[in-house]
Amino acid sequence: MKHTLADVVELDLHAGAPRKQSSDALRSLFFEEADAKRRKSIRQGLWVAVPVYLLFSVTDILLVPDVAPHTMFARFVIGIAALLTLEMQIRAHVKTNHLDLACATALVGGYIAWLMPAMMTSHVTNMSYYMVFGAIFMMGANLFFTFNFALSLLASSLVLVTYFAALSYFHEDIYYQIAFGTFYISCFIFTSYVNLRLNRERYHVFLNAVEAKIQQRQAEDRGEALLRLSNTDPLTGLENRRAIDSRLRQLWNGWLTAERNFAVFLIDVDFFKKYNDYYGHQEGDRCLIQVAQTLQTSMSRFDAVIGRYGGEEFIALARFRSAKDIEDIAETLRRTVEALCLTHERRRDGTSIITVSVGASFTRPQPDPKLERIINEADRALYLAKANGRNTVKLFDPNDPHHSDDTENVAALLNIAIQQNLVSLVYQPIKNLKTDQVEGAEALMRLRLLDGTLVPPSIFIPIAERTGVIMDLGLWAIRTVCQEVLSCDKVTIVSVNVSPIQLKSPGFATSVAAILGEVGVAGGRLAFEITEGLEMDMNSDVLHCISDLKTLGIKIWLDDFGTGFAGLSWLRLIDFDTVKIDKSFLHDGHTPRGKVMLSDIIGLIRNRGHKILVEGVETAEQLELLKELHIDQVQGYYVGRPAPVEKFRNEKPTYLPRTGLMRPA
Repeated sequence: MKHTLADVVELDLHAGAPRKQSSDALRSLFFEEADAKRRKSIRQGLWVAVPVYLLFSVTDILLVPDVAPHTMFARFVIGIAALLTLEMQIRAHVKTNHLDLACATALVGGYIAWLMPAMMTSHVTNMSYYMVFGAIFMMGANLFFTFNFALSLLASSLVLVTYFAALSYFHEDIYYQIAFGTFYISCFIFTSYVNLRLNRERYHVFLNAVEAKIQQRQAEDRGEALLRLSNTDPLTGLENRRAIDSRLRQLWNGWLTAERNFAVFLIDVDFFKKYNDYYGHQEGDRCLIQVAQTLQTSMSRFDAVIGRYGGEEFIALARFRSAKDIEDIAETLRRTVEALCLTHERRRDGTSIITVSVGASFTRPQPDPKLERIINEADRALYLAKANGRNTVKLFDPNDPHHSDDTENVAALLNIAIQQNLVSLVYQPIKNLKTDQVEGAEALMRLRLLDGTLVPPSIFIPIAERTGVIMDLGLWAIRTVCQEVLSCDKVTIVSVNVSPIQLKSPGFATSVAAILGEVGVAGGRLAFEITEGLEMDMNSDVLHCISDLKTLGIKIWLDDFGTGFAGLSWLRLIDFDTVKIDKSFLHDGHTPRGKVMLSDIIGLIRNRGHKILVEGVETAEQLELLKELHIDQVQGYYVGRPAPVEKFRNEKPTYLPRTGLMRPA
């Protein structure tokens, strides 16, 4: 039975494998792996040993000339016979052990064949010294050839026994016998010992090699597992955004070099936030898992790749031959999810099941092709699909006038937004429930087209981040907040949303410090909001930037707590001054279960020592609930809607007759 290294590795990796079985397999593998080297070594060794053996004929002529013809004849007969036998065995593919045995037989036979005629010489003195030549055969058996220990011991023992038999017959001098006998025995012992050590060392080297290979295999397995983990969405088991981005680059390179067309499909679960808020996060997770599995199954016949792109958004990548292929894939994605018939009772569009909207884009000849463009086009198509009533498919059409406000136009607009006063800020009040006063505000950015049409932040903020304009917009927003609101002491503190791009940018904290010094505003009156749902690595640069900002006195708030995937980790890593609980938890607070969940979240945050701000207060009942839960601050349409700076400055609070609470006029 043959063994491979994989077999041995499997034996070693499985704890239940018997030790003896593993040891036997290792020894078997040792001989099998060494087999080819041994055969080559035997052949080379014998072809070297035989010529050397024949060359000693010169010594025969010098020391025992009277019997030299006989010894030379014996040498040639044995040498030629040994080589012929070896070559025939090799061609007959006999086992390596048989080659070893033939080689050892030739070695012992060569010694006896030379010794017998040599002892007939009349040159007794010469021969008495020449008999030491036999030690070479002993060393050859133990050291020159790579016999296993048992065979080398047997061969060298036969040489030793033959020598002592010849010694007792040829020389009667007891002192000579003692001297040369001691020499032969010493050679036998030392060469046998060295041979034993060499055999053990070879086996140990093999074991070390096996161990190294096992460790390498384990390291590779761990690496593959980590790679799979880093490329897999933990909830759905689909490829995550990192893996999809890698596949996108591969497909893009294939299109650039070989014009192999592919399409991108963005799939968004319709009204998923309402589903998640109503049925709970566990049911929401189960819904996403079912949708993911269904999408993956449906795409198998198209040889497409499905991944989770973030939140309730999925992405599919597939090659296509015609526009009809794209339409078929997109419609299959939509119909497959619709066919699940997962109940969604919180929809208000006449549909009561889970559906998806699909936006698709595809590769085509362009003057300046960019990978980002095809993703943006699919995103625009998805936006139009959702705007057209959801549960629909929209294929990007470069000739459609509805696509005129594409990424390039928005990006170009952002480049001139500050100079052309196309960007502005509105302020939404933040109320302190203990003092019943508005003590702060959140600054929200707005962007207008040249014709005055507003561009949703969900469109221009991602584009600003991708193009890097967010850096200039962010610093402009901070400066504007300080000049418009903080410098006139209208409120105690104003919060500004910051992008992960800003926190990762070198010198961001320095730029903020320069603005504070220039305007003359204390850092403690400014707060930066970090959104929990953002895909942001908490690396040393980000943490260092946050530390520098806190050194300036700036407050760091965690926004939309409970909606992302990293909230608890962020609470552990960063000492937030305030945590803003997402409005979805408040809106679910009218149910017993929702109220318990809201209380638990508040308790968790409060135990960490953070101030608590709850967003989305839209009714008096919600405000009363938050007062009952001893919340520090609130924000929402009931407290105050976002307003331009002029209106925000001039707002005067009035009392609500029904509740006695103060509300902006």
